[in-house]
Amino acid sequence: MTSHRSMHRSAGFSLIEIIIVITIIGLIVAWAGNRIFGQGEKAKAGVAKSQMQDLMGALDLYKLDTGKFPTTQDGLKAMMTAPSGVTNWNGPYLRKAEQLKDPWNNDWIYRAPGNDNRAFEIISLGADGKEGGEGPDKDISSAQ
Repeated sequence: MTSHRSMHRSAGFSLIEIIIVITIIGLIVAWAGNRIFGQGEKAKAGVAKSQMQDLMGALDLYKLDTGKFPTTQDGLKAMMTAPSGVTNWNGPYLRKAEQLKDPWNNDWIYRAPGNDNRAFEIISLGADGKEGGEGPDKDISSAQ
């Protein structure tokens, strides 16, 4: 009878063993989540560059129609609605108004002329929405 009790007692898990296993699983999930989240921010930077290329193409079409790029004051909204005084506007040049936002849901910054004597420059301020930064907070520019 004694052997039956000792065998029955050793068949289950102790509270300490369960806590250790849950802690280990939690650490693994936290590590994996951090890795996946980091990749998500890198992916958003790639999406931003792709969207920037789309905007640049739309700006080229705008220039073909109107003979010039929008001014800084007109901004990228000129892709959706004709600015006053612009002739031959044949837009909208973007399919959705959401294209006026970067992947972090911030407005794109548009400057004409841009840096380095470029006709224009499009900038995303990254995940933090502020100038400068590193990693996912790094600014992304069409002049890069």
